Amino acid sequence: MKTPSPALADIAAQTLRHYDANADAFWAGTRDHDVSQNVAALLAALDAPPPLAILDFGCGPGRDLKTFAELGHAAIGLDGAAHFVAMAREHSGCEVWRQDFLALDLPPERFDGVFANASLFHVPRTALPRVLSELFATLRPGGALFCSNPRGHNEEGWYDERYGVFHDLAGWRRYMSAAGFVEIGHFYRPPGRPRAEQPWLASVWRRP
Repeated sequence: MKTPSPALADIAAQTLRHYDANADAFWAGTRDHDVSQNVAALLAALDAPPPLAILDFGCGPGRDLKTFAELGHAAIGLDGAAHFVAMAREHSGCEVWRQDFLALDLPPERFDGVFANASLFHVPRTALPRVLSELFATLRPGGALFCSNPRGHNEEGWYDERYGVFHDLAGWRRYMSAAGFVEIGHFYRPPGRPRAEQPWLASVWRRP
């Protein structure tokens, strides 16, 4: 675990304060979102029967964590917002770790899959190589990482009291490849719409 610099620590703290202050509203607005395409993309990359060890990275209130558990997998959640951690534990019945994305303490080669749905875009670019290397290390060889981020043209900064980076595909590929991941595939969401109406870039990667 590496302690983030003061500037990065402030970024993380303000973003987490926003989520803690708005946890109930966030849950109300997202609990019915259909991300079955994303869940299926990770599980297809693993291609093994349950139980698989899955880390829901940035699990929020536990919507997807509960889905993985109900599918028979050994799912563990991780989030930095205290209210989300409590909500996820209650909603899913799963183990949930409270960890700041910028100060992770992950066990080596622990997970078959990592599900990072709408979470990694909160990691500033200066910290992203380290965070991706830590996710790489917590995967077992042959394991897979799914991520979905709001796409853009590599803009970075504050919006609605949260910090985010809006990667394009080429830029995201550079970060993932540099961390050692091999691309399995990518797609844009929501499905069935023109590209201009698909604000999310989803991708699946393997640790060789």
